[in-house]
Amino acid sequence: MNFFEQQDHARRQSRMLVLLFALAVVAIVLAVNIVMALLWILLQGQPLTGAHHYPHGFFFTNTCITVLLICGGTMIEIFNLRDGGEAVARMVGGRHVSPNTIDLHERRLLNIVEEMALASGIACPKVYLLGKEESINAFAAGYNPNEAVVVLTQGALTRLTRDELQGVVGHEFSHILNGDMRLNLKLLGVTFGIEMVGDFGRQAMEFAWYNSDDIESSFKLTVFRIIAFIFGFAFFVIGYIGLFFGRVIKFAVSRQREYLADASAIQFTRNPDGLGNALRKIAALSDKGFSGAYIGHRNAEQLSHLFVSAVRPHLMAGFFATHPPLQERLRRIYGRDVEMPDEQELRVPDARIFPVPSDALPALAYASTPLTAIRADLQEASTAIAVTAAHAYGDGTLAQIRLSPEIDRVAHDPAEAPLLLYALLLNPADEQSPQLSSLREHMPHQIAQVKRLATAVGQLPENARLPLLDLMMPALRQLSLLGRDAMLAQFQRMIASDKRVSLHEFVLQTVLVRRLAAQANRAVRIKYASVNELKTECLVLFSLLAHVAAPLRKEAVASLFMRAAHASPTLALSEKDVLGIEALSYGSIKLALDKLNQLAPLANPALIKSLLAIAGEQAPLPLPLADLLRAICAALEAPMPPAVAAVYTNTGWPAASLS
Repeated sequence: MNFFEQQDHARRQSRMLVLLFALAVVAIVLAVNIVMALLWILLQGQPLTGAHHYPHGFFFTNTCITVLLICGGTMIEIFNLRDGGEAVARMVGGRHVSPNTIDLHERRLLNIVEEMALASGIACPKVYLLGKEESINAFAAGYNPNEAVVVLTQGALTRLTRDELQGVVGHEFSHILNGDMRLNLKLLGVTFGIEMVGDFGRQAMEFAWYNSDDIESSFKLTVFRIIAFIFGFAFFVIGYIGLFFGRVIKFAVSRQREYLADASAIQFTRNPDGLGNALRKIAALSDKGFSGAYIGHRNAEQLSHLFVSAVRPHLMAGFFATHPPLQERLRRIYGRDVEMPDEQELRVPDARIFPVPSDALPALAYASTPLTAIRADLQEASTAIAVTAAHAYGDGTLAQIRLSPEIDRVAHDPAEAPLLLYALLLNPADEQSPQLSSLREHMPHQIAQVKRLATAVGQLPENARLPLLDLMMPALRQLSLLGRDAMLAQFQRMIASDKRVSLHEFVLQTVLVRRLAAQANRAVRIKYASVNELKTECLVLFSLLAHVAAPLRKEAVASLFMRAAHASPTLALSEKDVLGIEALSYGSIKLALDKLNQLAPLANPALIKSLLAIAGEQAPLPLPLADLLRAICAALEAPMPPAVAAVYTNTGWPAASLS
């Protein structure tokens, strides 16, 4: 089972979500009409038995108002969630953790998130903290990996060891890569609309009881207020139908995906004890009278399906629970029943576990654990990230970045991160470069710092530069929309200054636009079921990669192109289809990537397999090929293939380079 299959499964579950929503609406409409008919009969003083006469359009009006209430509530909530993950984090009182925080616990958390982002090849997500929640819980939210956020409770931050925190973060990264986040946001909108009927009834009761001009009249309800109260109470009771369907929908969509996320977290970290011990602590705290995953915020129930564990006990827990039982999850992780931790293990760790300054934290301390104790069914989870996760905590690219204090500091500072971005385009030794001239013209006061940063970047291995760009994303996303647009405009001016686009510039521009442009956080609609519908766009990518690979592999462009043609026989390509390098402009490639991003998830593996066929089986891949493939994967919102990811865990300077 791989991530593309899971994304397709999440997409198919969206269809089931629509069906369940329709059934819920029908059930609520029927209940409303029955209740309204009974109220009409009682108000008219008619007996319950026998024939009854209702006003013209009585049931039609009831139906329209109810449907309008449900659908209107759904549309309003979806609109409120247009900002994606950040909007969800704010719904439960999340506080953004600054990338340059000096708090030791927060610094440890950010280090772990950065490590997991490097291992998975996605932009480092923003991190939010629920500072008032002392329980152990977490969730990820967003429409796509480009604008995802990871949210953890204060209890998770202080009660969990580094390995346990790593397991929880790995669980959330699985939701990011499996396509669960977009589905969960749709689920939020749907359940809000369904449950809005009950909320409308509650507000009607409050209006009837408390809405008065003086204290005395609140105890002498008028006939109108009595009717309003009865009307509101009826809708409040009907609201439990919506609550029931809301729980059923959450159960149907999210429960099995928690098992998958658990399995993926273990694959990512290669350490079953990380997530396993975190779940054991939640279970043990719950057994001792403290709900180990309880979230006190009033919106917690609405978001219950997002969290690692159930946010609070519920009357409909059990069969309709949004999460599997903790004991069953632990049994799947360890293959046996496990004991709960003792009091010593549940104790909140002392702050002295961090005896060094924050800028010298041992961010990469990690001991990998073999998977021998894991049940065989967990091996079915994708290994696309696992192959690099085991190396991501060693002395690879992330360690190299952190060994450069100035780069590490600036990458996490929203005010200075754009300067580091410009530095990635500069050759500090070339004082006459058009890029430097562009900076002198538009940013004369910052040019000295950009040159200093460019010199520092030059000391890094070249395979650290794209990971560095990903690590900068949380800081860059803190810029205002105007600030972000100005930064992208200056970046584009520097690229255009010499009237050519190098491969290095193309890769940086592709990743940057996909992750920071105005539409980067919007969900992309699936329009194409097969690569056969996008033959022209595939032709553009195959030709581009063949031209880049030819001098590196010392083979003819046509020969390399035909490798992709043989890997995609349904496209029926031949040597005469190869596009010349002059036909491959930035605009045409960007257009091709935008359309290919609308492919169905299960069509992506075939496309990426064809691209890898051009790159060849010789390991390791030359860095220019790896950079280009990484940029293409970013544009398609696809995890990096293992062969590409391995290039960024290597230490030292890659042998091949291309301007």
